[in-house]
Amino acid sequence: MPTFRYPCPGCRTTNSLHDADCDFEGVSWPTVEKAYTDLLSVLTAEPDGLPEAALREAVDDEWGGLHKAALGALEREQRVVREDDDLRLLTAAEFKELVSEPTREPMRTVYERGSVPGCHDNAVFAMVAWYEMVGLSWPETKENVVEWLHTSGAWDRGGFEESSPEELVEAKRHVYDAGYGWKEKGQAAKRVIERHG
Repeated sequence: MPTFRYPCPGCRTTNSLHDADCDFEGVSWPTVEKAYTDLLSVLTAEPDGLPEAALREAVDDEWGGLHKAALGALEREQRVVREDDDLRLLTAAEFKELVSEPTREPMRTVYERGSVPGCHDNAVFAMVAWYEMVGLSWPETKENVVEWLHTSGAWDRGGFEESSPEELVEAKRHVYDAGYGWKEKGQAAKRVIERHG
């Protein structure tokens, strides 16, 4: 099932060591985590959603900049959606379905057009890192990347040393385990894909 790590809404750290220019520098990790849990505890109890004003009133602590930023992060990460002016927490199944097809660049191009010879390593790396970042488990990540290799036509284009898509993705498990970022590798793959045609 998808997981969530409560990243700082300013610099995305998942500990008390913020970036030097972060708006929340000096805010302890438990305080950041509590801002998220304040929001999630209310949203979880309201499966049909509720207006933002009602959410603000219902949070455990006084509403502040950290709560506002955490809500913004939940919306950017597509964990919370706005429907008819109500905020609703997506179920795990809804979220998994939503993030299985990347919509932000450069990942959208990599996902939609598939890898081409010359960028296979970067493209597969980026796809594994993307699914790790959005919180899918390793089996879910592997399943999604193998499916992408087939449906995008990347595997049929050839140029892989491995004998199967499963073997290829398994060779990238270290990317998942280390939590590497997707953006740099995704941008590098996108440039090659766009030059390819």
